[in-house]
Amino acid sequence: MGTVDDAASEPRTIEFYAPGLKHWSTKEWRPTNPRRFLPVSVTGSACALNCDHCGSKVLDGMVSVGLGSNLFDVARRLKAAGSQGILVSGGSTKRGFVPLARHLPWVPRIRDELDMRVVVHTGVVTPPLAAQLADAGVDAVMLDIIGADATIREVYHLDLSVDDFDRALGLLDDTGLRVIPHVVIGLHYGRILGEYRALELIARHRVDTLILVVLTPLVGTPMGHLPPPSLEATVEVFRAARTLVPSLRTNLGCARPMGTTKVALDRAAVDLGFAGIAYPAEGTIAYAREQGLTPVLHEWCCSMSWAGVDDDLTTVRVS
Repeated sequence: MGTVDDAASEPRTIEFYAPGLKHWSTKEWRPTNPRRFLPVSVTGSACALNCDHCGSKVLDGMVSVGLGSNLFDVARRLKAAGSQGILVSGGSTKRGFVPLARHLPWVPRIRDELDMRVVVHTGVVTPPLAAQLADAGVDAVMLDIIGADATIREVYHLDLSVDDFDRALGLLDDTGLRVIPHVVIGLHYGRILGEYRALELIARHRVDTLILVVLTPLVGTPMGHLPPPSLEATVEVFRAARTLVPSLRTNLGCARPMGTTKVALDRAAVDLGFAGIAYPAEGTIAYAREQGLTPVLHEWCCSMSWAGVDDDLTTVRVS
């Protein structure tokens, strides 16, 4: 096993991502089509868990598959408006997975007839759901991996264990689909608790890309008054991820604190050899260039690390 120094042998490029999950631009980059990749909720704003860090608020900004509609109809409308891909997500059931079963049969038509990419956020998959995802041929599967039983119970309100998350990774591994695990740093009320264990679980499985995000307390949630994890503790998790599996593509995802902390986190990600960063802070693209990297800009989700390689999606190269 290598170290983060192995990053020096990797291609000298870094990818930046700006999906249409929120309104965003900087002086360095203003996306041309904010509708290119959009999130879709199969449950509207409803979630049976109402997790302490989220309170279902992240669902509010998603396109909803309403009553009397279906996923194909929604995708067709988005395609007509300029979308090239969708993230299919939604609120969780009390068993920890998104109720996707009746929506997945539409995925082959969305991919074949509309030529759209379909990434799915699943939650903790069951054997039947894993099989349905494989049958549907989704482009990739995203799920959060939690490494502490206390966090699963107290934050997610789930009667599950770390072993259940490990089992979910194994089920997805067996499908042969692209698997994109996420680790939320500071998820246990701003503390570092199960993050290192989560990384160890991920290292045991075949995954396509690891995405790290950082707790960003949301107003109106039980964590709204809490500080995020410290910069130093967060960067140590970054370093551990790159050291544990240095060959694994690692991206810094959408969620992280703003301001000077975001600038510092982004620079740390560049320095540690991260492959990509979503919604880069002002100056990050220039900083990457100063380090000898060639920035490549994508207007889609950072989970789509293969896109632009075998897909004809718009990519902007910055010289």
